[in-house]
Amino acid sequence: MGKGPEITIPVKLYRIGEVVRFTPFSRQTIHNYTTMGLIHEAGWTDGGHRLYDESVFRRLAKIMELRKGKTLTEIRKILTENQGMSDR
Repeated sequence: MGKGPEITIPVKLYRIGEVVRFTPFSRQTIHNYTTMGLIHEAGWTDGGHRLYDESVFRRLAKIMELRKGKTLTEIRKILTENQGMSDR
């Protein structure tokens, strides 16, 4: 068998309403976390709406865990440090 064309599976992007639907966070909290740099949008719609990739759910789960004993400022520092380490 010859090697045929490769299939590229597109990344699923979620609008803020979908993120809210699948998590315990409100739309305002998602917006605030984005503004604070705790989570990051993966892109934008043509209409200017934020889009998030699947990694946002892992990040929000981590934030939920850290919120049990840390402030948002401490969480941002932890996530920033961890992101720097994962980039290496």
